[in-house]
Amino acid sequence: MLLGLSETLPSLVEAKFKAAKAASSLLFSQTELAIIRTSTGIPFQLRYCPSLAKKPTSKQADATPKQKIDPFENPPPALHVADIPSTNPTHLLVLNKFPIIAGHFILATKSNKKQTHVLEQDDLEVTYACLRAWQEGPGSKQQPLFAFFNSGQHSGASQPHRHLQFLPLEGMRDSDASSGWDLLTDLILSSKKFNSAGTPTGLLQHPDLPFIHFARSFDSEPSGAQLLSIYDDLYHAAKAAVDKFIATDSEHFALHSIDGGDLPISYNLAMTMAGMVILPRRAEGTMLRRDNGSEVGFVAVNGTTLGGTMMVKYQEEWDLLRKKPEILDSILTAIGIPREQPYKLHV
Repeated sequence: MLLGLSETLPSLVEAKFKAAKAASSLLFSQTELAIIRTSTGIPFQLRYCPSLAKKPTSKQADATPKQKIDPFENPPPALHVADIPSTNPTHLLVLNKFPIIAGHFILATKSNKKQTHVLEQDDLEVTYACLRAWQEGPGSKQQPLFAFFNSGQHSGASQPHRHLQFLPLEGMRDSDASSGWDLLTDLILSSKKFNSAGTPTGLLQHPDLPFIHFARSFDSEPSGAQLLSIYDDLYHAAKAAVDKFIATDSEHFALHSIDGGDLPISYNLAMTMAGMVILPRRAEGTMLRRDNGSEVGFVAVNGTTLGGTMMVKYQEEWDLLRKKPEILDSILTAIGIPREQPYKLHV
């Protein structure tokens, strides 16, 4: 699919981002960054983002439907990047209004389709086209894009209008502190020689991660039909994992209502030029606690988990996770479906 843009996607996003930042049309927040690791050695970016505590959400208990604003229905010109494709557009590109990664932009459907419905072929086609366009043509970036999608109440999703999000790796590696970190999706997709026992044929799982996940690499440039087929295979594997878990723990965890076409599970999806990964979810986050059991704060995570990145809002959370990085294992286990067998120890 051709996007039909007037200039390269990286230059278009960069120029729009700089102008919107200068005009205060978006609120870009600098973050502190540290690398913490799971007990098996998987690196995660930990970002301290106090501005997140002030960010407006659409989940306020006293909000009514009339008070909720759809940011993708008619985005302000300062944030609107492009309608795509250029002929009979089905999607639009818009800057994130509250970015903590430079160049964070969003792909949303032109019509208000639901975030909790199944993704369609054109959603996946346009996503892949954006990934490819980022690395093609004059002025393209050497470092690629990371695309992610949040679906369902346990996924970290904040807007009901269907949208996927893009983070430039150049922005994710914006500090010397990111040394030693690699995009988790890339680690998963490169784990072919170390695939976990019990993984469905044709799919991948990294043996050093504590939650169930499924991936498939792209052997060549996939067609729209192939992207949809891969997504379907990943989704059905994720659904089967959730069903199996619920069969043993139905008292504490259940499927979502499927009224109106909603999907029965929450999940995160990630895509790069190398392949696609899905993470079935059972919780949006987990409560951090002090040694005496008192609460520090609730850490919520979304699809950036599949990028190997997580964010905290408060100083004590930041301090605790750097002091006790082993808590990361507990967070990852709590948000996903735990592995049946003890996962492989790093050697």
